[in-house]
Amino acid sequence: MKIDFHVHVTPPDIIRDWKKIAEREDYFKLLSESPVNKFATADDVVEELKSSGMDKAVIFGFAFNDIGLCQYVNDYVAEAVKKYPDKLIGYMVLVPTASGVEREIDRCLAMGLKGIGEIFPYGQKFDLTDAKQMSTLANACIERDIPLIIHTNEPVGHYYAGKTDTTPKTACAFVQNFPNIKVVFAHWGGGLLFYEMMPEIRAQNKNVYYDIAATPLLYDNNIYVAAKSMKVLDKILFGSDFPLLPMKRYLEDISNSGLSDDEQSLINGENARRLLGI
Repeated sequence: MKIDFHVHVTPPDIIRDWKKIAEREDYFKLLSESPVNKFATADDVVEELKSSGMDKAVIFGFAFNDIGLCQYVNDYVAEAVKKYPDKLIGYMVLVPTASGVEREIDRCLAMGLKGIGEIFPYGQKFDLTDAKQMSTLANACIERDIPLIIHTNEPVGHYYAGKTDTTPKTACAFVQNFPNIKVVFAHWGGGLLFYEMMPEIRAQNKNVYYDIAATPLLYDNNIYVAAKSMKVLDKILFGSDFPLLPMKRYLEDISNSGLSDDEQSLINGENARRLLGI
């Protein structure tokens, strides 16, 4: 089974009126105005799955600062999952500091959504390292046994829209505060996986996963073999960041990475299947 764990969807009306929404959503404006930005509906994702040979996708809307907009895109994701139950797995977005976080989580779970993310610490103006600020969300995830996807990025290298101060140090602090949460750090955790060579970080990060979203834009293809060498291959999740890049691009890179077929299958979907309980 091949599962893409990192796919963005946007309701058609938000695609049409994105400039109006961007007027009051600074981070959405920053990413939407990027020359590489694209929008995709749930229908577009299903077509991409078919053309790339992928089986399923974990989809989520944009994590806005406005909790009302988050609820709106959550409803869209829930409807998409009902329309394509064999292809799409829905995650919800929310604002960790907003009131009623647990109500929204339970509302979305009742609609069939399975996890939370991708959320943006910088874009949504919350402090991932603040245990008190993050406690409601983190403990809700632990109590309900649902995964959380968090945007992270590397602290060095070239700039791009969305490169923020959510670095391995920040991500590591969050896990230190909440070691029992199942968390997926997007974009290889900004490099956090490399620190799993340290025994104390390996032990602390026992419930941490890393997705490969945006890899072709960030890393040499040898990163896959490096993950194998560090013995974290069972924690790596396929994530295309579609529609930023096509899913086939990643499949080709993984195929040419030097990993065995069994090792490739871990990244392409088996790790995700285990995390999702499929």
